[in-house]
Amino acid sequence: MGMPGKTVEHASDPPRARPVRPEAERKAIQEQLGRMLANPLFRNSRRYPNLLRYVVEHALQGQTGELKERTLGVEVFAREPDYDTNLDPVVRTTAGEIRKRIAQYYHEPGHEDEIRIDLPPGSYIPEFRVPSVEPVPAPVAVPDLAIVPARRSPTGYWLLASILPALLMILLWSKPWVTKSTLDRFWTPVVEVSNPVLLCVGQRPNARFSQSDSSAGNLFLAANEKPVDNSDSALTAEELYLQGSQNLTLPDVTTLARIAGVLQARGKSYRIRGESITSLSDLRDGPVVLIGAFNNDWTIRLTGPQRFSFEQSGDVRWIKDHQNPTRKDWAVSLTTPYLKLTEDYALISRVLDPTTDRMVVVAAGLFGYGTMAAGEFLTNPDYLAAIAKTGPKNWEHKNLQVVVGTKVISGNSGPPRVVATYFW
Repeated sequence: MGMPGKTVEHASDPPRARPVRPEAERKAIQEQLGRMLANPLFRNSRRYPNLLRYVVEHALQGQTGELKERTLGVEVFAREPDYDTNLDPVVRTTAGEIRKRIAQYYHEPGHEDEIRIDLPPGSYIPEFRVPSVEPVPAPVAVPDLAIVPARRSPTGYWLLASILPALLMILLWSKPWVTKSTLDRFWTPVVEVSNPVLLCVGQRPNARFSQSDSSAGNLFLAANEKPVDNSDSALTAEELYLQGSQNLTLPDVTTLARIAGVLQARGKSYRIRGESITSLSDLRDGPVVLIGAFNNDWTIRLTGPQRFSFEQSGDVRWIKDHQNPTRKDWAVSLTTPYLKLTEDYALISRVLDPTTDRMVVVAAGLFGYGTMAAGEFLTNPDYLAAIAKTGPKNWEHKNLQVVVGTKVISGNSGPPRVVATYFW
């Protein structure tokens, strides 16, 4: 197509009109755009396809001078011409999400040989790359010494000539050199099962946030709040809202959204249930993802027999190592003011559970910061690469547990880091 191995557009190029591309190139890029927009990463949204389609089509027409934030806000998102881009960053936030989804799209197997469409940071001018095509080497000639003249047969030559092209076609089609990303290797035992995945989310009984009590242990339920009286079945709307089954914590919801996105991107169906209404029979219906620890009884129960589990004594919570039970390095105190909390820990598991006979994934922290770190770890191939480095070669076929830590600064959690792993 006249552009193999080269970047055709650059973020640093001045915003001026460029020559219109040849029809063949435009058609190939438009077909690639169609494949991307048909992927679940894009097709379930309106904003992302609209912006990506607009910038690609205008770039193909050489109209890169129009690919500026304000112009995109007006043309794509129907903003007023004089709208404040600082107060309404819809273009920047949408472009940032598109960049993440593009990266995830090309991480998925099967897209290695496709034209790459990128939206470089700091620019709305897309880049197009065509993968370099290596010439297929000619079949290696059979050495003369291996052929005894007395045994030469025309049939043998015809057989060899007919087999070699077929073998080459099989090799090119199967692409044995293409490996799955660490993200796919982790989630394959979950998504390959035909049954939907159950996302079981922790719940906080009588959850209500109060700014008057800022200790980590009472972040969601203040000591001076009166519990709801459940004796009367005729609950008011407010009383119903205060029930545990109606409340989820922000860290759990964030982790839920991340994991649901990974499943949806792989075409895997799932259902969501609170832990208080989840039964053992529900857990036996298919693969399970347990989110949250001390607000999710199923997490505590199913991780209890494993090497790493959750423990609490008085005001201290920690992740227990059953091979070193006196160790309490991964601990957090309930009495620590949450804005002064400097560290949180989380347990990540992917285990074929003997109780349910189903694959169970756990993403749970001692507090919400740890749960969010676990969700980030489980949905980012760069973080999961740490498992591939420390684990056995066939780690994706084993049960595994990972303890991660995250630094907390002024109420914000940092990136997850691996502090312990176990495979069996």
